[in-house]
Amino acid sequence: MKIYGDIKSGNCYKIKLLCALLNIEHQWLEVDIMAGETQTAAFLSKNPNGKIPLLELDDGRCLTESNAILNYLAANSAFLPAEAFALAKVQQWQFFEQYSHEPYIAVARFIAKYLGLPDDRKADYESKQAGGHQALAVMENQLKQSPYLTGEQLTTADISLYGYTHVANEGGFDLSHYPAIQAWLQRISSLPNYIGMN
Repeated sequence: MKIYGDIKSGNCYKIKLLCALLNIEHQWLEVDIMAGETQTAAFLSKNPNGKIPLLELDDGRCLTESNAILNYLAANSAFLPAEAFALAKVQQWQFFEQYSHEPYIAVARFIAKYLGLPDDRKADYESKQAGGHQALAVMENQLKQSPYLTGEQLTTADISLYGYTHVANEGGFDLSHYPAIQAWLQRISSLPNYIGMN
């Protein structure tokens, strides 16, 4: 299988991390979004939305959206429960990641890291801080109660949120105020076969 992505993107990195943790063989194809490589005709034929990550299976079928890819790859593993309520809890956190976490933390990081925090984006950058801290506070509260977001077992919910949380400082978010999140980050980075973003 082929995975198209940018390893510095949290949404792409979390796919790479899952593949490492589960020893999933794949071909990683680095895509430069800043150079317009997701807008070529060839890429758009695989994902008309023009975004990464993109999973292309051996038979040519394609899957997009990072959390859908994560759950597809983690099916039948300990990282994705089969029981309906447990699975829904994983998905609950993944929707939280996309709607309450990523729009603040990932966007602030993009403005700072990818764009270099230009003057005309500083107000936008600042506007993301409160929402990002609100999301981190929700995670902190849960991680005070359990080692992982859905309980005792690491799931794709954790991998989803790890992607941008572990580099939240690059978006201006000081994680020293969140000891439970820090301990959770350490648990994940200590897992066998863990790989970093770079």
